Amino acid sequence: MFLDFFYLLRARGLAVSLNEWISLIEAMDLGLADSSLLGFYHLCRSVLIKSEADYDKFDAIFAEYFKGIESPEDLPEEFWKWLNQDIKERDINDKPIPEEAIMELEDLLKRFYQRIEEQKEQHNGGNYWIGTGGTSRMGHGGYNNQGIRTGGIGRHKSAVQIAGERNFRDFRQDSILDIRQFQMAFRKLRQFSARVEGSKTELDVDGTIDETCSNAGNLKLVFNKPRKNTIKLLLLFDSDGSMMPYSSLCSRLFQAVSKSSHFKDLKVYYFHNCIYEHLYTTPYCKKGQWVNTDWVLSNLDSEYKVIFIGDGTMAPSELLRIGGNSVIGLYNEEPGVEWLKKFKRRYKKQIWLNPIPKDDWDFVYGSYTIAMIKDVFPMFELTLDGLEEGIKRLLVR
Repeated sequence: MFLDFFYLLRARGLAVSLNEWISLIEAMDLGLADSSLLGFYHLCRSVLIKSEADYDKFDAIFAEYFKGIESPEDLPEEFWKWLNQDIKERDINDKPIPEEAIMELEDLLKRFYQRIEEQKEQHNGGNYWIGTGGTSRMGHGGYNNQGIRTGGIGRHKSAVQIAGERNFRDFRQDSILDIRQFQMAFRKLRQFSARVEGSKTELDVDGTIDETCSNAGNLKLVFNKPRKNTIKLLLLFDSDGSMMPYSSLCSRLFQAVSKSSHFKDLKVYYFHNCIYEHLYTTPYCKKGQWVNTDWVLSNLDSEYKVIFIGDGTMAPSELLRIGGNSVIGLYNEEPGVEWLKKFKRRYKKQIWLNPIPKDDWDFVYGSYTIAMIKDVFPMFELTLDGLEEGIKRLLVR
């Protein structure tokens, strides 16, 4: 049953096991697919897909496999207008007069499409036309123990249409992040929180579950000392110039971190293309609105975890030459790459997040300077996957 679909799901990278596929077939035997392609779509997603991050990939595969397949949901627009009006539903005890014995789905579908060709007007009640509130095998709001539910809640579009809309793009692991996704990723840094001295007042959920299981199912509460945030974070944003296309993305990251309560201390500074003698205090990178980089290196201890956010694209001279600073009137006595190495030596943990897709790093303008920065800092793509990899790098003790 749909074995080619099973193989396609696995070929496209979804980890669907044979046991899950058998569970899907058993669910279909129980009628949980509601004898419709849309029902099959929702049932497949419920049984086979284990993470909302894979919903978009599933939608793309479903639309690919079932494209062009006709289903009861593919009704003319005027049918939907009739079926979706507010019609009183028929009482469940008002049973239909038997038509025939059990009808095979193939025959039922054949009759369904025959009705579509014949029907010219809205119909409510009765036992023949596609309508509402009656005992016909086709429609909704009535009663029939074997039929095709058409219209009503959740039947406005076909399964392939819904899958084709790709409504779950934002859940993908490799998608560009929104504020909430940033916040969820940064929560992983809570692993650096420490237990404070004092009484045990915080419920230990995992410990409670373990002790309750060991106690023959009788509830046994376990408490622990509350945690205190100990993480100190230094964010350094590349601003202006080639970063302008990513300004809204960086703004979302800044908002997410600013709203977070997971840090003991948070410092944010800005630079243009590369770090030199000054770090700016605003994203506008105006002269005078800065602090000395040496002051930051001296006053922020080595326990700070450092995250650079930038595309890493610039003229090689900006990274490698004395006086390579592209800002008119500013002259750097040391090459930019030496300032980056100072951060490397000063802080134990640092990563670089790049908004340019990883596959393009070797081909975009500035690929040479991106490669040089990668030699100094671990670089990750600014997607959910990339950020989680970077956070893991910061978590390594």
